[in-house]
Amino acid sequence: MLDFLARVGRVFFAFLTAAGRLALFALNALSHCLRPPFYPRLMARQLIDIGYYSLPVVGLTALFTGMVLALQSNTGFSRVNAQGAIALIVAVAVTRELGPVIASLMVAGRIGAAMAAEIGTMRVTDQIDALTTLATNPFKYLVVPRLVAGTIAVPMLVLVADIIGIFGGFLVGTYKLNFNAAAYLGQTADYLHRDDVVSGLVKAAVFGFIIALMGCYHGYHSRGGAEGVGAATMYSVVSASILILVFDSALTNVLF
Repeated sequence: MLDFLARVGRVFFAFLTAAGRLALFALNALSHCLRPPFYPRLMARQLIDIGYYSLPVVGLTALFTGMVLALQSNTGFSRVNAQGAIALIVAVAVTRELGPVIASLMVAGRIGAAMAAEIGTMRVTDQIDALTTLATNPFKYLVVPRLVAGTIAVPMLVLVADIIGIFGGFLVGTYKLNFNAAAYLGQTADYLHRDDVVSGLVKAAVFGFIIALMGCYHGYHSRGGAEGVGAATMYSVVSASILILVFDSALTNVLF
């Protein structure tokens, strides 16, 4: 029993240590976001990498999510003769939950891993130490542009994902379920409120910050050569995905 309690205690204290290191890293990065010098060219490059190059995977995911959601809604609502609510369910579910969460998970798998691998490679090859030697703050040069770009780019991606997801539901509703196109669009416009879209974009900004933070954190603290970089890449994706789901639940309780 004592050995079991000792193991539980070690795990608990290790968790607290990791959480403390992450909190200090985040606070340090946020403090550097507010102080010059800034690197707008690096931020623009990260905006393109995170936003523009993630559009295909996010768009395809959102399209098929909207289509499947419309089909599944029809299956359930047909049992209670409430097929007219399909437009409402697709619009609200995509903008409030599915758009921000699924798009962020896709970005975490693509961008979070890339950030961790890039910064981790720089760490194990002593390039971060070389930046310090050249009087360049690694947080300013590596972390801040990614945090700012992630916080800005992910809401833009989610807005596009919302439009494409609703369009996917529209395609299924009109061509598969034989809804009138004008009536479907009218119901979507009537049911969809500004707060639904804004709440999803607020979630997306938080998720974008989390994705960039976890990618930078695990890459920055990677050790042990190629194996350490691989582990940092895995940890960044897993931790970002878990935190996205945790913060989605918390933000849903706060916003609604």
